[in-house]
Amino acid sequence: MIVDFHSHTNASDGTLEPAQLVAAMRKRGVGIFSITDHDTLRAYDGLDAGAARIVPGIEINTTWRGNDVHVLGYGLPLGPSPLVATLEHNRSARRERMRRMVTQLRGAGYDISEEQVLAESGHGHAVGRPHVAKALVRSGLVRDIDTAFRTLLGAGGAGYVPSLHITPHAAIEVIARSGGVPVLAHPGRLKDESIVDDLAAAGLIGLEVFYATHTPSQTAHYRALAARLGLVMTAGSDFHDSRWNGRGVGMDVDEDDVRSFLELVA
Repeated sequence: MIVDFHSHTNASDGTLEPAQLVAAMRKRGVGIFSITDHDTLRAYDGLDAGAARIVPGIEINTTWRGNDVHVLGYGLPLGPSPLVATLEHNRSARRERMRRMVTQLRGAGYDISEEQVLAESGHGHAVGRPHVAKALVRSGLVRDIDTAFRTLLGAGGAGYVPSLHITPHAAIEVIARSGGVPVLAHPGRLKDESIVDDLAAAGLIGLEVFYATHTPSQTAHYRALAARLGLVMTAGSDFHDSRWNGRGVGMDVDEDDVRSFLELVA
């Protein structure tokens, strides 16, 4: 079956409108999917998934022990819930981080403004480093987004500001308290894999075993890890833009592999 439980729109750092992403899912034949924008559920406002089934989702950026840890939440309410205050906290932290980045970049001679960065985000809720990078590119100050991250926005760069997000434990707790299913995103990108064991003990329910850039050996490894820890398995493309995600949307998986997850969000 073709599913995709990890994708982004221009409500955070993707480039497609929500309706355009849905159209891409339909074209690919994705039968069940989630939009998991960073720290916002705005993409679901008035969204029509057509014949496909949509599982409301979110990707919460967290930091812990020097790691950027992304926690996905599924089956969430789109109205009032304990999650609302947490998402606003993270979005406020994002805006403050962006202001500090712009200040540092201007001090280093890169003349961009907060307004330019916000324009790149479509004045969306969840402004982030990709929007700063796009502002730098559009201003002609760097060649491309990769260069912006490598030379200015990564650790040691003139515009680098550490993340100010909540802990993954807090994200897991608030997702569960809101009635959702917390899942760890792209474990292959973690610096310290022992985090998975710790988060499983803290209430993590699932692991994104099937991920667009996981190698076959990584997928096998995380399948075994999920089995050892009793975690359900999920699958996601992490689609943002066709220029960055050449494989497009959708992950072809065996239905048995995601059945336990689907039962939780039915």
